[in-house]
Amino acid sequence: MNKVTLYGRLGADPETRTTQTGTVVTKLRVATSERVKDRDGNWNEHTEWHRVTAFGTTASNCARYLTKGREVLLEGKLRTSKYQDRDGNDRCSTEVLADSVRFIGGKGEGGQGQNGGGGGYRDDRGGGGNQGGSRGGDGWGGPSGY
Repeated sequence: MNKVTLYGRLGADPETRTTQTGTVVTKLRVATSERVKDRDGNWNEHTEWHRVTAFGTTASNCARYLTKGREVLLEGKLRTSKYQDRDGNDRCSTEVLADSVRFIGGKGEGGQGQNGGGGGYRDDRGGGGNQGGSRGGDGWGGPSGY
């Protein structure tokens, strides 16, 4: 099973484009942090950066509602691509292809939600995203406060 769940903060505003076939693609840079205790008992924080790509309705809504600093909870899958750099060396790049993105926090946290609410969007890649309502109580419903 190839499944990733990340809870982090956007390090930059989303970058959006539309393909020739009309599909909206949005790229996000998400930072996750963890605190680890070293041998001496001191706490150290480690930040990991993730490249995330969303498509369709999810991509459109990420571009519309997310800004740098906003917290997100996302689910997706890993995709690794191989390429050659300018010097001809083989390189690998791993990104997360987002199936769903949940907007965490409210207006005061870099987002545009109201009353501390967030929102979420899921792209089923077959019929657009889920906006409003619930998907059987799994917590990936549409926007609240919009």
